[in-house]
Amino acid sequence: MSRMTESQVRLDKWLWAARFFKTRALAKKAIEGGKVHYQGERPKPSRKVELDTCLKIRQGWDEKTVIVTGLSEQRRGAQEASLLYRETKESLERRAVNSEQRKLLRSNNPGAVKRPTKKQRRQIVQFKNIHDAE
Repeated sequence: MSRMTESQVRLDKWLWAARFFKTRALAKKAIEGGKVHYQGERPKPSRKVELDTCLKIRQGWDEKTVIVTGLSEQRRGAQEASLLYRETKESLERRAVNSEQRKLLRSNNPGAVKRPTKKQRRQIVQFKNIHDAE
């Protein structure tokens, strides 16, 4: 893993190497879609990443704010990838609060309506036939 400041890494490549996205294509799509902000601005996928810069990355319901601490063009294990960035305390707290809120909402929300079973479908058909005959 290269921690030298003279090596330059494209943003889409860095996001892939840091394991935020499974492929560079997904990283590029997220950048172009406005899901990634580099120092508060919408960057291009070819933007060169520098050390100690702030990135905001939106993934699903979560938004992570990370500080770049290392550069790499190679995708390695998760432990090595986690050395490339440091998530801010505010970001961690915000994600924890949002996660707890989603859990509470999910517990209050009744389950999704499922399709009827074969037995239930037969009962529905029988019920309809009885009422259609009347």
